[in-house]
Amino acid sequence: MTTDPSLTEQCAYDPNKLLDTLIKDFGLKNDAALSRALEISPAVISKIRHKRLPVGGSLLIRMHEVTALSIRELRDLMGDRRAKFRFSPEQFKPKDARAKRDPDE
Repeated sequence: MTTDPSLTEQCAYDPNKLLDTLIKDFGLKNDAALSRALEISPAVISKIRHKRLPVGGSLLIRMHEVTALSIRELRDLMGDRRAKFRFSPEQFKPKDARAKRDPDE
């Protein structure tokens, strides 16, 4: 029986380690202080902690700007070990082009 590598990666993903490290390294008291430092809503931090919201690219960039840690370092802290992100070619096509290609949808 082989294990799916994507499942293994999901198990290693832990955004709490990233958030806890930022709080500790910057001497903040709690998530509310972190949200103020990052200029985001405390609800966003809560949703990330409970894995209802992923750490998105824009938030990683904001963390990079505030902390001066590289994006790679931030991704490593939360357990994201992927070398590349891949997008579907469909994501970059205008909606009209998709509709013309497959009129049954």
